[in-house]
Amino acid sequence: MTYNEKMTLMARIGFAARGLVYIMVGWLALDVAANGGETTDNQGALGTLANAPLGHALLAICAIGFAGYAIWRLTEAITDPENRSRTIKGKFERAGYAFSGLTHVGLATAAARLALKQTRAQHGSPGDASAESWSAWLLTQPGGVVLLVLAGIALFAVAGAQAVKAYKARFTELDGDVPAPHYVRWIGRLGYAARALIFAIIGWFIISAALNQDADRAGGLGEALKQLRAQSEGPAILSAVALGLCLFGIFSLIEARYRRIRVKKPDFLQ
Repeated sequence: MTYNEKMTLMARIGFAARGLVYIMVGWLALDVAANGGETTDNQGALGTLANAPLGHALLAICAIGFAGYAIWRLTEAITDPENRSRTIKGKFERAGYAFSGLTHVGLATAAARLALKQTRAQHGSPGDASAESWSAWLLTQPGGVVLLVLAGIALFAVAGAQAVKAYKARFTELDGDVPAPHYVRWIGRLGYAARALIFAIIGWFIISAALNQDADRAGGLGEALKQLRAQSEGPAILSAVALGLCLFGIFSLIEARYRRIRVKKPDFLQ
């Protein structure tokens, strides 16, 4: 198997792992919307998976997939196989690939440690504590408030990019240049719309933490879902967003099978 074939396979496993996690997060959020309780995030979903039958085997597969996905995204950011840097939009996309790659490095590490039983399964939203921790550290650094505000603005930019994907629904890369079926486009649209809202809320949390110099105001996916549940029409709002996250998970599974994946071998491996 060539390098490109190996990386393509790992990227597809990564899409599948991402889909599984988002479906779990969305499903658990639907339960919270109906019955109350504690919201969860990606890492919390992995913790839930650890207690399932064959959970540690599934976690090992997820770790491999997340690692492959991370390498693929980081390679895209570094090598720019599609020459996206020719435009400002392309440069932002490369930055997004790098952010996605680093995020999935964290998920791969968390899944691997759970699979090897090096850490105990964490439920709820471990990402919220992480967001508060690094926000608190950043606020103690010179220029930390400005950097934290910029981080929040960057998350708003990510939310905007997700919203544009939801609106334009240009999902033609699923199978060459053949447009995706209409129902697949709507699954992707609703999934990306839910992600856009979540990223915007998290971005506001970060900016609020910076402007008030209070790291406790920062939060991640779990806190965003919790805030949606706390609104006057919270159960309905959270149910809609949770359904969107489930649909994004389903769309990720579709991508795992049909997405056209471009892989470029880094020069130092040639």
